Amino acid sequence: MTQQGPVQIDTVIIGAGHAGLAMSRCLSDRGIDHLVLERADVANSWRTERWDSLRLLTPNWQSKLPGFSYQGDDPDGFMAVPEIISFVEHYADAISAPIETQTTVTSVRTAGDGYQVDTDRGSWRSRTVVIATGACNLASVPAISASAPSTIDMVTSMDYRNPGQLKEGGVLVVGASATGLQLADEIHRSGRPVTLSVGEHVRMPRVYRGRDIFRWMDAAGVLDERYDEVDDINRARNVPSPQLVGSPKRSTLDLNALTETGVNIIGRLAGINDGKAQFSGSLRNNCALADLKMNRLLNTIDEWVSENGLDNEVEPPHRFAPTIVEDSPPLGLDVRNGQTETIVWATGFHPDYSWLDVPVLDRKGKIRHDGGVVDSPGMYLMGMTFLRRRKSSFIHGAGDDANDLSDHLAAYLANSTSLPQS
Repeated sequence: MTQQGPVQIDTVIIGAGHAGLAMSRCLSDRGIDHLVLERADVANSWRTERWDSLRLLTPNWQSKLPGFSYQGDDPDGFMAVPEIISFVEHYADAISAPIETQTTVTSVRTAGDGYQVDTDRGSWRSRTVVIATGACNLASVPAISASAPSTIDMVTSMDYRNPGQLKEGGVLVVGASATGLQLADEIHRSGRPVTLSVGEHVRMPRVYRGRDIFRWMDAAGVLDERYDEVDDINRARNVPSPQLVGSPKRSTLDLNALTETGVNIIGRLAGINDGKAQFSGSLRNNCALADLKMNRLLNTIDEWVSENGLDNEVEPPHRFAPTIVEDSPPLGLDVRNGQTETIVWATGFHPDYSWLDVPVLDRKGKIRHDGGVVDSPGMYLMGMTFLRRRKSSFIHGAGDDANDLSDHLAAYLANSTSLPQS
């Protein structure tokens, strides 16, 4: 591609994952001229930043995007990584998305009444920009990692692929959301002793009353709760991902299940000093709170089942055993004695906006927005946790968000001035 100057276009979408592609389809439906820029290949994050055994947390029947849905013979199964990549690729082909792959955005800045998007392959002037680069560009590693002994190998959940890349010997997994739980289980099953450091978490059964938990949450409207219906949306956007695994057997993986297999459960990592990891004494409280919130969710489901006259069609209500916590959980772990060889940081992710030269970031480096409408005219955000609905971070949530935001974008274009001139 050779350019003599910036190419003018209505909209530039940055990112060709499922969220960016959902927006592309919605813009095409509205006749809006646009382009999708992708730094590598379609579904790049799934290709390069996921561990080998990963499966979606959501069942296949929920894998749907505007004008496209799962068509396989296992609607209650869970896609593995190669299947996810294929699903997104087929979607890009099905909607004939105008994608420029292998095109890295180096800068987005204001230009007149719009934006200039510079890349390593040319520049575009657009009236609107959609940021769909995702929430998981960089691993979040706490500052205390710098205090770990030099003899300890450290791996983030973005770098981890399988247990074979780890040293033999004990492993400390820090973080007990969906990722940390699954990695702790897999690594332990490889024969390595595992200690799992647990902070705030969301406990959730895979199956309840005979149906997948997402069946119930979808039917009861839990996943459709809007961002402007929540008392504290900032808090809601920072809730950890639920402790679920996309198991073909639809099995529940929680702290009790890990304890039964021999994984050592310990509190939140608070510091590392002189080769000794120090843990918070809040484990019991965090587990009790997670149990309480899980039971509130089950109560919501039970109420919906009764209100819709389904009690006699499904299994009766029941409750799961409380999370087992030993009476006096240890508050320290010596990581110098050779028993711990590796620390796996499953402590979350954060986006990378190093290329964004528009003043829309708050003091924590997050984009200021109202349900995806960014605090800069004509700029939009897609693919973030609880962007507009509780389901926004899942594949099927991107469709509704894209429909809403493409309507807003179309109205903005209709009321704005013409393309900015060079």
